[in-house]
Amino acid sequence: MPGHGASERYVELVEIMEERDLHYLGVTQTRRRQVAQIGVQIEPASDSAKDVADADLVREYFRGEAIEDELFDLLDAISKGYAVAEIMWDMSERQWIPERIEWRQPRWFDFDRDTGTRLMRRDDEGGWVDLKPYKFIVHISKAKSGLAIRGGIARAAAWGWLFKNFGMKDWVRFCEAYGQPMRLGKFGPAANERDKKELLKAVCNVAVDAAAIVPEDMMTEFVADTTVRGRSEIYRELIAYIDRQISIAVLGQTLTTEDGNSGSYALGQVHNLVRQDIEHSDARQLAATLRRDLVIPIIKLNHGERSAWPQVIIRCEDPTDVKMLAETLGFTGAAWPPCQRLRSALQAGTQGTG
Repeated sequence: MPGHGASERYVELVEIMEERDLHYLGVTQTRRRQVAQIGVQIEPASDSAKDVADADLVREYFRGEAIEDELFDLLDAISKGYAVAEIMWDMSERQWIPERIEWRQPRWFDFDRDTGTRLMRRDDEGGWVDLKPYKFIVHISKAKSGLAIRGGIARAAAWGWLFKNFGMKDWVRFCEAYGQPMRLGKFGPAANERDKKELLKAVCNVAVDAAAIVPEDMMTEFVADTTVRGRSEIYRELIAYIDRQISIAVLGQTLTTEDGNSGSYALGQVHNLVRQDIEHSDARQLAATLRRDLVIPIIKLNHGERSAWPQVIIRCEDPTDVKMLAETLGFTGAAWPPCQRLRSALQAGTQGTG
């Protein structure tokens, strides 16, 4: 039995977080796009003609479709814990090929209450039914061990977002109250009620129009509080602290989200390695999902059962340290070659090492 829509309120909260917290939206989109733009590679299970034909069938689909947007949608699971896309099959040429892959609202789905692992879909009557086989791609992202509904980054970030939201509201109210100095209007003992109302109106207009007129025998004074700036810093520090914690939770580091010179080159390299580890983990999980819910169904529906299936690889090649490679090949100092000579040497070295 499903959880009676218990996940619906949770995913609604996550959408509110993404729409209202620009920092959370930025770091989660950075993590998702970092993997979505890598590209998908298909490797046959073996060198046999049958396995190569299976791999070619899947490669043909990925060559004809740019699915970066679809991968980005599936990586929404990083935030919510799960994401669902529906496969719209095309059978016009007597073969099963996905025509398109459409993202579906997470609130339409929920996990069963007994195990918390089986995803079910809400039907037209408001009940819950099992997902049709070969019809949906279900991506589960594990930020931590446990149930999928509790594995999204947003569940941990929601606690900090709550306090940040309160802090932002308090900061806005503080700015409204102390952003401008208090206007103090003074009137003489001969002023009547009409004069007092005119003075009050003029003082109020100073905040809105930055201009006002008062009779010659009246005056307006601006009273500034020199301690306001120091008191306002507590809101900035609270919000900056929460943003740093969210950056650590989503990206594993803070250096790429902070302004200014926040660390040395060596520290930047360490932070970049941490980020690459997260990228590799997300790519591995997404590749496993595509293999299970997209690649295997394409082959099953077109070629039947197989004892082995192609491998799906989503991996960004590590950048080559040209300087270190050149020193290894002996090109240092005056012996440093032009680009063409270095390229030829690298090609020769690659061919020599097979």
